[in-house]
Amino acid sequence: MNKAYLLTGGNLGNREQNLSQARDLISRHCGRLVRVSAIYETAAWGKTDQPAFLNQVLALETTLAPRELLAALLAIEAEIGRVRSEKYAPRLIDIDILLFNDLHYHDEQLDIPHPRLPQRRFVLTPLAEIAGEQLHPVLHRTIRQLLDACEDPLPVVKLH
Repeated sequence: MNKAYLLTGGNLGNREQNLSQARDLISRHCGRLVRVSAIYETAAWGKTDQPAFLNQVLALETTLAPRELLAALLAIEAEIGRVRSEKYAPRLIDIDILLFNDLHYHDEQLDIPHPRLPQRRFVLTPLAEIAGEQLHPVLHRTIRQLLDACEDPLPVVKLH
């Protein structure tokens, strides 16, 4: 059984409903959710002239391989209504693979661990909530250590 950590997020439509729908579809099509963080709100990162995002991290047990998981997650995004336009554009849902076992993987479509994970407080905060002692497979530091060292100034507010 593989263990993956996923980030779900979005800033359009009914944000909480979109996160809930993503959780349900991931449970149905990808495996078993074993931990779920609280929902956090943060200002948009990268392209700041857009609504605030809600984000949540999910710990998933799955039999899928990384590329199979990516394909399933992209299909779930499409089912929820995600339309890809420009980088950092507003979106109904975004689902990223943050970590997959202790894998270090790179191809033209997928990087594991997520390459910008250490720079993003909105990712590290919910990930530290459910996997603070998890080691980053490349940096060999815990998620909590990465959060403590993160210089991202955007506040991350726990909603519930």
